[in-house]
Amino acid sequence: MSADTPRRIVLLRHAKAEWSEESDHERPLAERGRRDAPAAGRRLAGAGITPDLTLCSTAARTRETWKLFVHELPQRPKTVYEERLYEASLGELLALLNETSDEVNDLMLVGHNPGMHALADALAGEAEGDLLPRMNRGGFPTAAIAVIEFTGSWKSVEHGVGRLVAYLPPHE
Repeated sequence: MSADTPRRIVLLRHAKAEWSEESDHERPLAERGRRDAPAAGRRLAGAGITPDLTLCSTAARTRETWKLFVHELPQRPKTVYEERLYEASLGELLALLNETSDEVNDLMLVGHNPGMHALADALAGEAEGDLLPRMNRGGFPTAAIAVIEFTGSWKSVEHGVGRLVAYLPPHE
């Protein structure tokens, strides 16, 4: 892959979770989350995007979101359940992106807020139309998707490197 290889980062915040007596890591999806997760998968499939690799947090709500989401895609990407995505800071998320192999063109992260929103905002040096203000006004709700395009190596991913090309909130 050359330095000018176009790449995409797809960020998915887990769908709506139950508030329960379980530990935060083990909280399951709420009924609304079980409806929103496959709908989010259909939105991404409708945009013509199928990731090559998905890194999914090990939390129950992200794993359940991914399981419902992925059935809507035309093909299942390789999936890695990544403990570091749970409660990851912006710096930790950037480090995960920098570790990605340049064999991967389209990478998806299934994670949590505030990380997913912070990462989308940090990477989007540019945006199509009013996508950036729309995303920031909406606060990146559960089951929201952001797609950022950039050119180059994963090792070069840093603040402002990309262009926000899609923001797909769950109820719009």
